[in-house]
Amino acid sequence: MATTTTSRPGRLLIVLGVIVVLLFGIMGLTKTWKPKLGLDLRGGTTITLTANSLAGGGSVTADQLNEAKNIISQRVNGAGVAEADITTSGANHINVAVPGATQDALVKQIGQTALLYFRIVYDAQAGAPAPTPAPTPTGTPKPSAKPTTTPKPSTTVKPSTPANTPNGRAWSSALGNATPTPTPKPSTPATAKPSTPAATPATPAATGDPLKYTPDAATQAAFAAFQCTDKDIAAQTDDPNKPLFSCDRQRTTKYLLGPAIMKGTDLSDATAGIPQGGFQWQVNLKFTGEGGDNFLDATTAISQRGEGQNQFAIVLDGVTISAPSVAQPIPGGQAQITGTFTEAEARDLANVLKYGALPVSFDISSVETVSPQLGGDQLSAGIWAGLIGLALVVIFSFLYYRGLGIVVVASLAIAGILTGATVILLGKAIGFTLSLAGIAGLIVAVGITADSFIIYFERLRDEVREGRSLRSSVETGWARAKHTIIAADSISLLAAVVLYVLAIGSVKGFAFTLGLTTLIDLLIVFMFTKPLVTLLARTDFFGHGHKLSGLDPEHLGVERLPGQMKPTARPRKTPPTRKPVGGEV
Repeated sequence: MATTTTSRPGRLLIVLGVIVVLLFGIMGLTKTWKPKLGLDLRGGTTITLTANSLAGGGSVTADQLNEAKNIISQRVNGAGVAEADITTSGANHINVAVPGATQDALVKQIGQTALLYFRIVYDAQAGAPAPTPAPTPTGTPKPSAKPTTTPKPSTTVKPSTPANTPNGRAWSSALGNATPTPTPKPSTPATAKPSTPAATPATPAATGDPLKYTPDAATQAAFAAFQCTDKDIAAQTDDPNKPLFSCDRQRTTKYLLGPAIMKGTDLSDATAGIPQGGFQWQVNLKFTGEGGDNFLDATTAISQRGEGQNQFAIVLDGVTISAPSVAQPIPGGQAQITGTFTEAEARDLANVLKYGALPVSFDISSVETVSPQLGGDQLSAGIWAGLIGLALVVIFSFLYYRGLGIVVVASLAIAGILTGATVILLGKAIGFTLSLAGIAGLIVAVGITADSFIIYFERLRDEVREGRSLRSSVETGWARAKHTIIAADSISLLAAVVLYVLAIGSVKGFAFTLGLTTLIDLLIVFMFTKPLVTLLARTDFFGHGHKLSGLDPEHLGVERLPGQMKPTARPRKTPPTRKPVGGEV
């Protein structure tokens, strides 16, 4: 009995057409016309991180290494990087491969791998001495000319100047209105004497209660000699129990910081956003229960220091990320950092606070930039291999199935359109990137799709050979072939799922595209191939077994099609039998 699919195959074709139009409509609205390419195709950066021994002398455990890997993964994804391949190697290595990332940007994002600390700012100065002015041209001065004065060797930046509180940023309570940054009073800075510079700044000694710490004269002198150079920075150790000489990211300002009063693990969450009714970006922080109590004690002590001495620095990997001021104690375990943030600055600071507290610290062992040239050559070879395979499939289809080869070509074309649109939109929606392994999965899909055609066409021809009409064979052959097609595609889909779950790295890309194309194959066979064959069977070309249709009696190995008389096999008319005249002889 004819089913709904048999009587109205055009409906399925219309539904498939609507799906294609919707996909391309979404691509047009999002202005996304190209897939995201993987590291091996568009180039990128790979970084190898080596974990340091723990402060107590112990070795890094596997759990700590995996936790660090997860945090680094969150940090990279939080920066908007897609398809980062982050894996552990050995007992103390983490490998990070990010497609399309520049080396400096990735090192900046990944390299911040030490524990996150909060410290009190005791002094802030320029990160390097002020340049000495060019000497005045010599000549014979006039008698009334005054002697030239010698400029000071350095310019001290006071903690109350805008350089120490960038953009006027301040801590404020989440329970009330943000407190504006007070206008600090000028203070007399401690300036290093030019006659007694320190060759190598000394590392400050350990102290007791961090909230009661006061830098001594030796520490202040060493800080005055400290400069934001590679040598001086490398001589520092980010020990939470000791004061720290730190620089900002641009190395324009150096800070004398007290011992750590809080750790990054005291934070439970950090987000960037614009408050309701506001217009400036801010960073919202939420502390743990114990962290909230520590934060209240810290802000109480800092706010009592007075204007110009109430900065609270956020330090990651020895670098001062931000140093906002505190005007009053902040209870409740929630706070905001306000100021003239841009969106990028606010999100960057939130990511540092949220993802900066790694269980161990790391050194960057190697940084390599991957060129897309090799991947481009391999991509060209893969595309040529796919085109050659596709051409062979098309040639075989026309030689063996003749006119039915049109169905094969049309089905492969629609499958290619759906696959391309899906890959592009998935790159936009979930960050899926296409790698060489993923392209291999797409090429394998050609064979899977062709296998579905062969199963259906051979079943259809068998039904015709058994004596059924072509229209009847289209339906009965499909009823039997679709179970085989579903079983075969289910096995491929199951293999893709298992491979995706168990595999790592680029193999996941192969498994993903294999599973995706398998699902598309099922969609094409049910909504395009079968309805198209049903429509073609109603035409004279295929229905009456034209020699080029692939359904002619000679090609099927039968004398005639069921329900149709072969022209060369028509019986001749038998002339009537005449009786002899005169009766029997």
